[in-house]
Amino acid sequence: MLREDPRNGESAHRSSKKPKLSSKFITESDIRDEFSHHQPRVARINNGSFGSCPGSVLTAQRHWQLQFLCQPDAFYFNTLRHGITASRKIIKDLINADHVEEVSLVDNATTAAAIVLQRIGRSFAEGKFQKNDTVLMLHCAFQAVKKSIQAYVTRAGGSVIEVRLPFPVNSEEEIVFEFKKSIEEGKSNGRKIRLAIIDHITSMPSVVIPVKELVRICRAEGIEQVFVDAAHAIGSVKVDVKEVGADFYVSNLHKWFFCPPSVAFLYCKKSTSSSDVHHPVVSHEYGNGLPIESSWIGTRDYSSQLVVPAVLEFINRFEGGIDGIMKRNHDEVVKMGKMLAESWGTNLGTPPEMSAAMIMVGLPSRLCLNSEEDAVTLRSHLRDRYEVEVPIFHQVSKDGEEEVRDMGRFITGYVRISHQVYNTWKDYEKLRDAINQIVEDGKTCKMLYTE
Repeated sequence: MLREDPRNGESAHRSSKKPKLSSKFITESDIRDEFSHHQPRVARINNGSFGSCPGSVLTAQRHWQLQFLCQPDAFYFNTLRHGITASRKIIKDLINADHVEEVSLVDNATTAAAIVLQRIGRSFAEGKFQKNDTVLMLHCAFQAVKKSIQAYVTRAGGSVIEVRLPFPVNSEEEIVFEFKKSIEEGKSNGRKIRLAIIDHITSMPSVVIPVKELVRICRAEGIEQVFVDAAHAIGSVKVDVKEVGADFYVSNLHKWFFCPPSVAFLYCKKSTSSSDVHHPVVSHEYGNGLPIESSWIGTRDYSSQLVVPAVLEFINRFEGGIDGIMKRNHDEVVKMGKMLAESWGTNLGTPPEMSAAMIMVGLPSRLCLNSEEDAVTLRSHLRDRYEVEVPIFHQVSKDGEEEVRDMGRFITGYVRISHQVYNTWKDYEKLRDAINQIVEDGKTCKMLYTE
């Protein structure tokens, strides 16, 4: 029987104690102080892209950085490994993993995708998989994931099947139907689906995917491995990796979990062979298991991996802890989304129950948003002219898809609004009034190009 590597943080004693919630909850004034470093006057309703980090956690990060700079050798030999292990243990409990060695800390979801897809690519290159066996993914998967498939899988002989995500979407059943249809296509002509990549929350457009149901379908259909790209999940939806049942699950800790950029956890189920799962940056820990490989990839700043205990302290200052924050953000983003849709005479892109802390809101068709270039132009205009930061999505209509109209025209643009604890009603009023002003002035996206 193999002995546990103590560097993984396993010991005979395993604490089952849950972290205590504060008896004195954070106030709105405290929240403003924690995020006082944010640029004043900017309506920052795009937490989904880069996240946010409170001042108390930034102070903790600076402490770790100075510790290293004061005496790097002592920090490396005596402190770094223990600090990273402490963070991994917290994440292990939060996501309900069985073992701490199932949890690795990496830079971001992009790094995790490279880890998983390099492994798949090697299997194609070494002849373990047949040419034209396939990888299944949603058509709106994050672009970095698509590029990783291109770099590691298709060049080694694998193929790709994209599941068309309906949008606007009205029910989980619509997604399940398209997923099953694509599995049938992927298994045609004797091919095998070697990996399914499933988003827990898609980025653009933002939709909470019925991930547990899709993983269950994968198992029933004999799909060998499942990788859940949950970049937006931890801190915005409940994460229970045993309930999800995937082989690999990644979520950024700097988006909705208040860590400074950049850090993510990658869960690799213990039953999954781990001997050929490696960090893409090879250092002298190569071959010692992914958690240990990831804990040292050369001299760099590891402070974002070390502040997880400080983040948990901040989170537990809120009533209900992480669950209370998730409910607060979901309820508020739905409320703000409905307010904007009512003001603009448009629609929400998903039912409330298929959103987390982000929601899609249709833009007035009179803006004539007809291309990605139009979306970029409108976003820049809102930033530069109105001090509003929000992503814009261009909806390309597809044959057979239901199209939504306002005032007789098709809605082809959506904003993706986020809500985090620092946001206020005024942020969304600012966006509402900016769009209404552009429309009242009779301007279209094309007219904003020259402004």
